[in-house]
Amino acid sequence: MCGLVGYAGFTGHVPQETEDTSLKEMTETLACRGPDASAAWADGAAALGHTRLATVDLAGGRQPLILARDGRTVLAVVFTGEVYNHARLRSELAALGHRFATRCDSEVVLHAIDAWGEGAPARLEGMFAYAAWEPLSRRLTLVRDRFGIKPLCYARVADAVVFGSEPKAVLAHPAVTARLDLDGLRELLLSAHPMIKTPGRSVFAGLKEVAPGTVVTVTREGVRVRRYWSLAPVEHRDDLPATVTRVRQLLEEAVTGQLAADVPVSVLLSGGLDSSAIAALARPAAGTLHTLSVDLGNQTSDRDAMGRDPDGPYAELMVRHLGSSHRRVRLEAEPLAAPVWRARVGHLRDGLTLGDFDISLLQLYRAVREDFPVTLAGDGADELFGGYRWFTPQAAAADSFPWESVLDRADLTRLLDPTLSAALDLPAHRAELHQTACAEIEHLPGTTPAEAALRRDSYLNLTRFLPCLLDRADRLSMGVGLEVRVPFLDHRLVEYVFNVPWGMKTFDGREKSLLRAAVTDLLPEPVLTRRKSPYPMVRNPAYRAALSAQVERLLAEAGPATDLLDVTAVRSLLLESTGADRFPREGLELVLDLDRWLRTHRPTLHI
Repeated sequence: MCGLVGYAGFTGHVPQETEDTSLKEMTETLACRGPDASAAWADGAAALGHTRLATVDLAGGRQPLILARDGRTVLAVVFTGEVYNHARLRSELAALGHRFATRCDSEVVLHAIDAWGEGAPARLEGMFAYAAWEPLSRRLTLVRDRFGIKPLCYARVADAVVFGSEPKAVLAHPAVTARLDLDGLRELLLSAHPMIKTPGRSVFAGLKEVAPGTVVTVTREGVRVRRYWSLAPVEHRDDLPATVTRVRQLLEEAVTGQLAADVPVSVLLSGGLDSSAIAALARPAAGTLHTLSVDLGNQTSDRDAMGRDPDGPYAELMVRHLGSSHRRVRLEAEPLAAPVWRARVGHLRDGLTLGDFDISLLQLYRAVREDFPVTLAGDGADELFGGYRWFTPQAAAADSFPWESVLDRADLTRLLDPTLSAALDLPAHRAELHQTACAEIEHLPGTTPAEAALRRDSYLNLTRFLPCLLDRADRLSMGVGLEVRVPFLDHRLVEYVFNVPWGMKTFDGREKSLLRAAVTDLLPEPVLTRRKSPYPMVRNPAYRAALSAQVERLLAEAGPATDLLDVTAVRSLLLESTGADRFPREGLELVLDLDRWLRTHRPTLHI
């Protein structure tokens, strides 16, 4: 795993001094993504920078990668991520006459681009992003994996393009400025409350993301955007037993393939169905299976409004069942509320945070990284197999994103300045985003309305909700130099399960019936029958008290967020009781996060 940066000009020549200074500053912003090495390359018209987290072929695999013919550079590439089928592709390319100097997947990507051009991304299996520069034609190609697991963004500046793994890298270039307009503020708020991500959009005006499954090509003639992959409807012909068998096969292949590394690998184990399935499937190939879990002790209730119950007993049961070498990472409430941790998370994330959810996850990742540069996680299983509470016919019938009924934090807008809130008009904007997303979905002829509605909700979860979680996992894990791999997002598995009829996905009347059936022989009964339990949140009153004190201090100091807030509404928030209502606490988080975001990025406001 790595970080990449660069810029390319399409008409003029960039002075060498400008190249060196700008590229160095951009690359330094991504040092945490690649703690093992950094390097740069430039040719006068373009410059590429790279930071490396070495996981495969530790001695080789240095970047940028350069391909030359007849003494002239024909292709320069910077790549981040993992390509799990690189051995098979290497054989194909070798048969075509390509020669390799390393065992690293990045060199395979270089030759795949040379051999197949824009057809290369569709041949790659994994999580990745890359930039390819062809000096002779002055052609820049930016590519992102099918689900956007690895980030990549860019900005047009005069006759050039500046790009990087994260917005902070692009914003480090002197020609790019941080600007926040109404659309950006809408994206900033909705991507956290209630977690709706708009593909290709960034919170900064003029800065775009390469959308998942997309190729962006830039030449003298302009910018061309092309999708190379999307979720498409395919008739499902397998019966239930064959479907269960196929899911098991695909998941086994994904887990086994993602264990490959030249460094120690671990598995995050909560004791839930998803992580337990990965751990059980990893055990035969892992040698000694290493697992880790987070423990918030008595800071969480036995069961709360989101249906959480403690992970500890289930994780311990799985550890005994698998015989894994296990570590419980114990976290305390006070550090989770500390401003220094909020600032750390805020620096790593481009948008608003999820409060203690993010802080505790960062602390867990930091503990994992002490011994393991790579870990496997269960991200994507709930979106794919229908594990959330909002996968219901009732939610599917609503003309809105299905998770809004559970995670709807729209009332948080009451904390904004009334004039600003009216200008944002978030309800209308959410409706527009929903309509746009639904228009992307295709259905096979003869699909019943009920099946179409549930298929639509699955699509929305995979393309609008999951990306928020993937961004979160990427920024926080790479913030400590940890690579998180996600077997449930193997695109072959996703394509297959996405097209399974909903009745088959829930054939026993429960959530994730299909996944449960596929691993029923691997897990103990209490884990198999356990209901979905979200990532734990702190319920300690001391956490809420710390947030209140920080908000009071912010108001007293008239922090930058106060220009966007209704200060009277925020003061009223401080007086609200906690109880079962999540609003007071989430409102406090929003106020603190918005202030922190403005202090960190210092954007010029165009709202």
